Amino acid sequence: MALAFGAIVGWSWVVLSGSLIARAGTLGSILAFLVGAVMVGFVGLIYAELTSALPRAGGELTFTYRALGPGWSWVCGWSLVLGYVGVCAFEAVAISTAFFYLFPNFQLGYLYSVAGSEVYLSWILLGVGSGVLLAAVNWLGIKTSSLVQGVATIGLLLVGCAFFLGSNLFGDTANLRPHFTSTTGILRVVMLTPFLMMGFDIIPQTAEEIKMPRRQVGKLILFSVALASVWYVLVQWGVGLSLPEEARRASEMPTADAAARVFGFPPAASILVLGGLLGILTSWNAFFVGATRLLFGMGRARMLPGAFARLDARHQTPTFNILFITACSCVAPFLGRRALTWIADAASLGIVAAYFLVAISFVILRRREPEMPRPYRLRHGKLVGYGGIAVTFGFLLLYMPFSPSSLLWPYEWAIVLAWIGLGIAVYAYAKHKHPHIDRAEQEAIIFGKYARDAAKLREQPPPV
Repeated sequence: MALAFGAIVGWSWVVLSGSLIARAGTLGSILAFLVGAVMVGFVGLIYAELTSALPRAGGELTFTYRALGPGWSWVCGWSLVLGYVGVCAFEAVAISTAFFYLFPNFQLGYLYSVAGSEVYLSWILLGVGSGVLLAAVNWLGIKTSSLVQGVATIGLLLVGCAFFLGSNLFGDTANLRPHFTSTTGILRVVMLTPFLMMGFDIIPQTAEEIKMPRRQVGKLILFSVALASVWYVLVQWGVGLSLPEEARRASEMPTADAAARVFGFPPAASILVLGGLLGILTSWNAFFVGATRLLFGMGRARMLPGAFARLDARHQTPTFNILFITACSCVAPFLGRRALTWIADAASLGIVAAYFLVAISFVILRRREPEMPRPYRLRHGKLVGYGGIAVTFGFLLLYMPFSPSSLLWPYEWAIVLAWIGLGIAVYAYAKHKHPHIDRAEQEAIIFGKYARDAAKLREQPPPV
């Protein structure tokens, strides 16, 4: 629960709430989150059933391989890694913005500017140093990582609940104006919700390491999605009640300034930012865990070079993957604060692309393998599956150049294209190293003890 909820609720609820309200209006941003929650809800239902049926490291990689084969499985895995790496990179920048709010003199050693955003040596050192520290925690194994996650999530919940209570007791509904701005503004917020709401998909990545009944794993996914949806709606409502429009637009940390205003106690802002720092830790750590396990699943199946499947002899953690994710995260602080939005939007595209392929896989597996054991089986599975395909495809259209909410050129598209280029290079190298990998051997690696069940089901005639 701490991994899933902590992954969804990171730092963005502190730093982005004002800009989201500015885009869509207070009620418009809440409406956008509810639309996003519908999409995530469909996908969450699909994940709940598939994770209970195929609890293997790699999650989506396993689902799509079984339904669509190795090619589309690789595309899904690499797209999702973009989303996970995007969150890790986002938090490497976000932690410096939090420290700057707490310590205004933290800007030391001006180096250069990127798109009008100044880059300081102190910010780079903090972002890179935090990434290295998190890598060390994950090197020690999932138990150490989960302990840190649990403690930080409890602290985050306490701070958030105090803010929700204060804003509703002392806020003013007159501050909610403007309620709505424009359709384009609402779409821009909707487009960002997959990035802000993702995190439940961390659970499939760690399914092999979770010691609980598989049916309960599916319920855990659904509960984490519902809880995070409520959280984001309450944040937007609380900030809207607490700060008038002029104050929201002028604030760099609107949620923190809202806390100071409603409690009439300036240190309340610092307390909330400390809660936001816990959110950075929970989100960064959870997606670090998810990314390293997903890359391990791809490396174990020889879809990536063998280094991605290497485990530390003592702690049994994927060592090369930890170094790879750390390196990718540590690039972001060199790009400045503007990179927060670029990374979030580009990562959202990768996430939705993966969700789309998982939804298609769900429908195919329901038809092709109706007898596959599903400890958590959805009612009205066909409706949920086709609904998931429809909403994720609709989300994909929002990012395209013809959409009013498309990714920004050149920055956001540059991130996406660079990731595609890196993926092609890595895939080509893996094919060069393993040119004749046997399909049956690959299936045995991906599915483990479930490979024999898959072979038996393939021998049966498909349902009419």
